[in-house]
Amino acid sequence: MFTPQGPTFRELAVQALSSVEHGYDLLAPKFDHTPFRTPDSFLRSVARALTDLGPFGSGLDLCCGTGAGMDVLRAVCRERVTGVDISTGMLDVARRQQGPDGPPASWVRGDARALPFGPAFDLVVSFGAFGHFLPRELPGLFAQVHSVLRPGGRFAFPVVAPARPGSRGHLAMLGFDAVMKVRNAVWRPPFVMYYREFRLGEVRRELARAGFTVELYALPEFGRRDDGSPRCRMVVATRPAGSGPAV
Repeated sequence: MFTPQGPTFRELAVQALSSVEHGYDLLAPKFDHTPFRTPDSFLRSVARALTDLGPFGSGLDLCCGTGAGMDVLRAVCRERVTGVDISTGMLDVARRQQGPDGPPASWVRGDARALPFGPAFDLVVSFGAFGHFLPRELPGLFAQVHSVLRPGGRFAFPVVAPARPGSRGHLAMLGFDAVMKVRNAVWRPPFVMYYREFRLGEVRRELARAGFTVELYALPEFGRRDDGSPRCRMVVATRPAGSGPAV
């Protein structure tokens, strides 16, 4: 499916009927041949935007998958970079294909909701992972990110503007979320992936509640919508210097 090197429909069906962790373990060898991998255009755009805010010392790719976002960290971090993911299979692929350039890299299996680090990072990035967290999990997730950043550290990720209501893209996302909700109502274990649940307004509120100051940066490569707003933004949440742990 997608390309000759990508997963078949049957393989995707097996993944969809698994847990998130096991599903990605199964998909890992073919993940980079699917549209689920973050496009290089997004990675390059975020790297350019972060270059103006850096350089940074150490960086963490949250829910790193097969490591595509680690190239962003290598471009803007000087000391070391770390990828964390719940899927052993995805981490195995990431280790095998990491490039030789940039600071030393390490790979850690861990749950983003219970990160196995202290305040060791100057930058945390994440790409395409937030649909795997329910809205009620965002406060805990953002508190975890806050706890692993040094004072003054930043949490950055791109957010695409929602599709226009009634458009083909909007209807497709409504249909996808409906299918996932039915699947999770009748089948266990659940596979959490609801991308319409990650709304910028709510995200900004929860980041502020977690103790971050929040700024938005337009990613100009993706243009603007008819109303003049950016099609894609980078959210940059900063842990203020001298701040304590998030409550």
